[in-house]
Amino acid sequence: MKQRTLAREVSIKGSALHTGDIVTLTLKPAPAGHGIVFKRTDLHGQPELRPRVDQVTDLVRATTIQVGHVKIHTVEHILSALNGCGIDNVIVAMDASEPPIMDGSARPYVNMILEGGPVEQDLDREYFELDAPVSVSRGNSSVIALPSDVFKISCTSADDRGIHTQHLSLTIDPETYQSQIAPARTFTIYEDIEELLKLGKIKGGSLDSAIVIKGDKIMSKEPLRFKDEFVRHKILDIIGDVMLLGLPLKAHIVAMRPGHALNAELTKVLFEKLQEQKKSGRKKSAGRPVVVGTETSLDIRRVLETIPHRYPFAMIDRVIEFKGNDGLVALKNVTINEPYFNGHFPGNPVMPGVLQLEAMAQASGILLLRIVEKGAKSAFFISADKVKFRKPVRPGDQLIVTAKLIKARAGKLGVAEAQCTVDGQIVSSAELMFALVDDADE
Repeated sequence: MKQRTLAREVSIKGSALHTGDIVTLTLKPAPAGHGIVFKRTDLHGQPELRPRVDQVTDLVRATTIQVGHVKIHTVEHILSALNGCGIDNVIVAMDASEPPIMDGSARPYVNMILEGGPVEQDLDREYFELDAPVSVSRGNSSVIALPSDVFKISCTSADDRGIHTQHLSLTIDPETYQSQIAPARTFTIYEDIEELLKLGKIKGGSLDSAIVIKGDKIMSKEPLRFKDEFVRHKILDIIGDVMLLGLPLKAHIVAMRPGHALNAELTKVLFEKLQEQKKSGRKKSAGRPVVVGTETSLDIRRVLETIPHRYPFAMIDRVIEFKGNDGLVALKNVTINEPYFNGHFPGNPVMPGVLQLEAMAQASGILLLRIVEKGAKSAFFISADKVKFRKPVRPGDQLIVTAKLIKARAGKLGVAEAQCTVDGQIVSSAELMFALVDDADE
């Protein structure tokens, strides 16, 4: 996926839950690679804060972050909406220390994001992909994160009395988030309200912005939006709290009675693993995408995802078809714009035979990578035999490259027969040998 920002600036105004302040929050577009940054426009110099888990200072019924004198209370709902909607780059400008609580859900923020018009940017989105299970626990609460190629949350929510127990498991994507998670409102137990007020919390709280549970009764200005609205809001909070990792996450989170403090503990563990990965220089576990066995062809985008070559040395424009498990047909359009024509027989341009050989090598490499079960590998061309060049290839020709794998040894070495044709006539051919090498060893 590509990184995303907003097409236009959008604002929202309301009361903050804990401070009770009236606040205007504005989302502003930001360039690719910028990330999510909070900006306190009410403070001198309009200081900015890039939210991370090592900035967390308060986790009582909300997640508060602080750097120096710059503090942002209750960041989880706006971060949840941005994460859930797949927004990577935005400035969150606020004229107070806490985002407005609105109706207690993330739906007003989602509506705001949709009004701003999410747009794709040039850079690819970077993820943190968990490669080993991690877990944290506190009393009868626990959160486990498992490796996964998607972001999934399985959550069980229950109060101390063992009632209102709810369970839900969802794979999180923008459509699912917007319809199944964002509308879920925050909630509290009636008996906890007095203590929270003594702590200086929920000064802006009301039945307009939260659900109150009193015994077996539900107190709110409107009926429950889901019969399991409580567990859905717990998932909403997790999505916001793990955004303090600094990158979108690919993992399966299994949470039992989670809260902000436990979510923060998990995010700290994930953050440490991310820092270790960056320090060691290891590449992400997914590496370069493999060629899936069910793919019958590859467009230029998939070709460039599969091989490391780039212009002017990418010699395959498209894989037209795969023939069984050991053959393919690829295409290279030879144009007068190829840089080598400026110096290779000027006035009578001819495609160098060595580049025809390279086209055969790249096609054969794709074929070899197709039998690899995991990504993060490259096929290195190590020798050529029985090489023949029969006819010249000129600008305007369409080079059809066929390759057939004739030998593969333990997923490490491969030998392929390949040939290039123009208008049905063979112009070059060779027998090629390759070694498969992990990208980390390049």
